[in-house]
Amino acid sequence: MTSDLGQTAPTWLKETVQVVARSIFKLFLRLEVEGEENLPAPGTRAIIAPNHVSLMDAGILHAIMPSHATFAIDTAMSEKRWVRPFLRLVKSQPIDPTRPLGMRSLINDVKAGHPLVIFPEGRLTVTGGLMKVYDGTAMIADKADAVVVPVRIDGPERSSFGYLRKSQARRAWFPKTKVTILPPVKLDVDPKLKGRNRRQTAGLKLQDIMVDTAFQTANIDQTLFQALLEARDLRDTGKPAIADPLGTSLSYKRLIMGAQVLGKKLMPLAGVGENVGVMLPNSAGVAVTFFALQSIGRVPAMLNFTAGAKNMLAACKAAEVSVILTSRVFVEKARLGDVIAKLENKAKIVYLEDIRKTISLGDKVGGFFATSKPHIARLPNDPAAILFTSGSEGTPKGVVLSHRNLLANAMQALTRIAVNGEDKVFNVLPVFHSFGLTAGLIMPLVGGVPIFLYPSPLHYRIVPELVYQTNATILFGTDTFLNGYARAAHPYDFAHVRLILAGAEAIKDHTRKTYMDRFGVRILEGYGVTETSPVLAINTPLANRSGTVGRLSPLMEHRLQPVPGINEGGRLFVRGPNVMLGYLRAEKPGILEPPPGGWHDTGDIVTFDDQGFITIRGRAKRFAKIAGEMVSLSAVEAMASDVWPSLLSVVVALPDERKGERLVLLTTDKTCTRKDLQAHAKATGVSELAVPAEILVVPSIPLLGSGKTDYVGALTLAKELKGLAKAA
Repeated sequence: MTSDLGQTAPTWLKETVQVVARSIFKLFLRLEVEGEENLPAPGTRAIIAPNHVSLMDAGILHAIMPSHATFAIDTAMSEKRWVRPFLRLVKSQPIDPTRPLGMRSLINDVKAGHPLVIFPEGRLTVTGGLMKVYDGTAMIADKADAVVVPVRIDGPERSSFGYLRKSQARRAWFPKTKVTILPPVKLDVDPKLKGRNRRQTAGLKLQDIMVDTAFQTANIDQTLFQALLEARDLRDTGKPAIADPLGTSLSYKRLIMGAQVLGKKLMPLAGVGENVGVMLPNSAGVAVTFFALQSIGRVPAMLNFTAGAKNMLAACKAAEVSVILTSRVFVEKARLGDVIAKLENKAKIVYLEDIRKTISLGDKVGGFFATSKPHIARLPNDPAAILFTSGSEGTPKGVVLSHRNLLANAMQALTRIAVNGEDKVFNVLPVFHSFGLTAGLIMPLVGGVPIFLYPSPLHYRIVPELVYQTNATILFGTDTFLNGYARAAHPYDFAHVRLILAGAEAIKDHTRKTYMDRFGVRILEGYGVTETSPVLAINTPLANRSGTVGRLSPLMEHRLQPVPGINEGGRLFVRGPNVMLGYLRAEKPGILEPPPGGWHDTGDIVTFDDQGFITIRGRAKRFAKIAGEMVSLSAVEAMASDVWPSLLSVVVALPDERKGERLVLLTTDKTCTRKDLQAHAKATGVSELAVPAEILVVPSIPLLGSGKTDYVGALTLAKELKGLAKAA
């Protein structure tokens, strides 16, 4: 179908313009096209679906697309005078993306074998990420039984033809442009779905295709240091990349130069590929140290300094750490002298203050001229960092993550949640925690987002004030931490915050309501484990369902293993580019144990709804068998949270001669009674077996440094109070 906007140009002119346009784009934009073999042949039922980043997109695509393709153009855009002459050079059809029912002619056109080029977003991006995908494009593909050919355009968004501001992205007159055409895919909508549900499901599937395309074309086959250099070249808007409460402020250039200078000094401490312990708080210093080790090909083992000497020694043994980098000031302020004394028996303690004294003017000059590549070349699949499991259920294990694992997870998040240089991440989660490292440090840096690093999430009065003072727009936290901030915060402290991403523990309805009612901010709950770098699933502004932890990250596979005694859901196994290289255990120091077949057992019992949203039912290890019935301890904790919304409770299972096991609830409030729980259980139809047999009042609920409940500590405490410690 041709446009009715005027007489079309002759064929020879169209072909000439197409050839000339491609040559011009190659000359000025260094246009690179990949995957042209995936373009549909004549007679193919196909929708060609590109992202929309600039006013040049249509011209670039016209220079690439086959002559038999029809271009769908927004009605408002087609009426602009400067656009009308160009429409005579192509087969075009004006559409209104807000009126899906007005697209019947396009459906018939596609059914007839005329491939259709259409921008599913309908408008140019103003965030740098994907905009809303209209259901109309998905409806055309579904009704016409057509394949979708995803196309990714990267580069022109940074030009003057894009809508991004200088404060959002680094601008360029002639940015290098790459167009990637991926193999065709089908929407595969359930044939049982009809009407609005079918249209919405098709739209969600198309949104997923666009997100997957963004991830598949992201550059994750490089090292973390190379990704930092790429971010400096493409995303540096001139703002400080890193800042902390000490007044330190580092641009990308200063961060890279500092890492190169420090890296040179650290080289003699360990060989290439060896693990080096890092015991530092959230600060500019830990960022410089982390990337210094990346530059020289050493692997930072991020030690959890809140875990105690025993767990830290086990971590060092598992990862064969013989050198630990730390700071005298930090050790003194954190009162870690006793821990250091024990660690010194197993590893060499190196203080960064001592290294700083040896840095000369010559070292700084050398660092200035060494900012184009790392000191030591490494491969994307080499180990990049070692993190340690929280120890909430036993001895910490070393989790070895590659450069590709960490970059994949960062890009999985960046393709789902649009951020840019106008955002600012306020990161209180420690970088020894996987979420604090990946989401709080690596993701913002590679995405061009400034970061404010704060050393302790427990400073409930200070954190909200600093969020306000720094104009932070993105905050990470756990339910426990967020509740603490809410109690101390002024209603205007979170005025600039637009995203709160939470995980590690279930978010209570009370917490959601508090943040929405008092601060006007929606909490987006996610789900992750250290072994998946860590973000496994997350709710987003485009796809959010309260009470769930969101949908799986792009290009992750999953399977559910049935669990005896549990009728709903199953044990979740996942596989994907962000799944770890393997475990290191203290029992077998230095021996990497890769996940079998690439599949990681999360140990969580979950369910998936019809749109892929995940609900966590509990840990497989956190089910008790009472009188032959399986009872989720997490579900009992959720019930306690409903009864006492402002309290943190933990439920453990103790041996019981008659019923096998019995539930005991630990709380800090003396007014909590079992009768309250029984009444709530009866009113909501919960089995009496799920009501704890006893309530123990304790001074405080054991927590880990990451904000998670310390279940090992809670169980030990309960046994001590009940005189069962020896039996344990």
